[in-house]
Amino acid sequence: MVKRYRKIIGRYFICIALCLAFLFGFIVNIRTPQAEEKRYRILFISSYSYAWDAVQLQIEGIKKGVPDGTVVDYEFMDTKRVDSEMALELFYEGLAYRMSQVEPYDAIILGDDAALVFAMEHKDDIFEGTPFIFEGVNDLELAKEAVKDPQIVGVIESLSIESNIDLALSLYPNATRVVGILDDTLTGEAERKNFYSVADQYPNLEFTEINASKLSTAGLKKNLLDLNTNSILIYVTMTEDGNGRRYTNREAIEMIAEFSPIPAFRMVEGGIGYGVLGGNIVSMQDSGQLAAELAINVIKGKVKIETEELILESPNIYCIDEQVMLKFGLSKNQFPEDTVYMNHIPSFVERNREILIPSAILLVALFTISVWISIDNIRRRKLTGELEEARSYLEDASQHDFLTGLPNRSKFMADLEETVGNKMPCTVIMLDIDNFKHINDTYGHTAGDEALQQVAARLKALRTPLLTPYRFAGDEFIVIVKSNVRKITETAAIQCLQVFQKSFKLAGKKYDIGGSVGAASYPTDALDGEQLIILADDAMYHVKKNGKNAYAFFGDDKK
Repeated sequence: MVKRYRKIIGRYFICIALCLAFLFGFIVNIRTPQAEEKRYRILFISSYSYAWDAVQLQIEGIKKGVPDGTVVDYEFMDTKRVDSEMALELFYEGLAYRMSQVEPYDAIILGDDAALVFAMEHKDDIFEGTPFIFEGVNDLELAKEAVKDPQIVGVIESLSIESNIDLALSLYPNATRVVGILDDTLTGEAERKNFYSVADQYPNLEFTEINASKLSTAGLKKNLLDLNTNSILIYVTMTEDGNGRRYTNREAIEMIAEFSPIPAFRMVEGGIGYGVLGGNIVSMQDSGQLAAELAINVIKGKVKIETEELILESPNIYCIDEQVMLKFGLSKNQFPEDTVYMNHIPSFVERNREILIPSAILLVALFTISVWISIDNIRRRKLTGELEEARSYLEDASQHDFLTGLPNRSKFMADLEETVGNKMPCTVIMLDIDNFKHINDTYGHTAGDEALQQVAARLKALRTPLLTPYRFAGDEFIVIVKSNVRKITETAAIQCLQVFQKSFKLAGKKYDIGGSVGAASYPTDALDGEQLIILADDAMYHVKKNGKNAYAFFGDDKK
């Protein structure tokens, strides 16, 4: 009994001692506040705009590479859309004023070539004494010249053309030429030199290019359509065409994916997931993170850029779009083991997990009921009918657009193929909401969705046995008219344009929205469905170039 009380008393004193130690530590912690870590200020100057997907990835990387509490500001030169001396001067004047009104920055991160050139020109006026850390620069000679300055370090963007050609040859060993998609922009000129510089390493391959800057929109599409499996296609850059049309990275990739009969390899991360195959790429997110970590080390004095030339290696990885891989009959065992896959195609069970579980329960219940009432023919027929109705519902849902309720692109392509396959005269009418990007940017994506839904509702009201509307892609709608009689098809085109006559209610307010309409007929204008879509699209872009909010038939002047 005594031993028992001794144990209890011992435990009691241990508890008291622990409580006192905790209380003492708490009091000391209160009376001795920890030193706050310095809040760093970093400015990121991008050569492009935030709309450029590679820039968004760079910014994500920068955020990962800086400590919590770091102030990161952003400036965008937007040279992809406007590349002129006046634009540079206006950017310089605006930045100089803003720099004069805010606290000095500890470091400046420069995204891509144009920003580095700009900073080198003005480092002694608005940036005096501030360290520069560049990333995404693909002109190696420019980078080498830059790091001679004791104020500059960076991360090179080394597009591995050789790695992508080697990968392509492993997939298509009978290829005889390499085709690069390029343009005449500053980035395009730099990458053109890099592209042709490796030609001597592949004496059995012809190196050629599709220069978007020198081709019309239609010519660009034709060049893509003319490619065959003897070619290796590498998408480098395409921000403009000969018609003056400007492309975002996503728009360029979607055009390439739509019209190229072969997979397009890609050397940078931005845009993979929208239709190109991918390849050995520069990770823009990793580039941004490396630059940010380097900036912090420079600020803290861990890296002394004034004493050495410093360029970090390009962060390259293998990245493949799994959907494109399957589209062209390729498999994962044909790619390196460390390949990163985007757009993973879930298995049937993964895709339908939420439906399969209740469906399985329902099937078990139905089976139990069917056994119980197997002698009842009337109920059996009713059960069969319910199952058929459910199957029809699921099939119908797979052929309709979730947002608008209209038949989707897959359904359109099947219907058009059937119509043309039966040699039935028809007309394809393509509609596009004018300035849709402005609606999204100004009023938000919810307003954009409302606009799409209202256009779809008005198109549904036009549906007849002769006219069927579909949602094609993005803000594009498309209509099949089962006739090529001009009077009938012109009436249909006018009806489609009248969809935009009445105001739209977006976010509770009324707005006027315009649309552009283009049409082409089978077999009058084209002898196959794919060409028919291209011609309708060309007619629509003819309208867009000539004032918008009108309609035109392929080969006709604007109405």
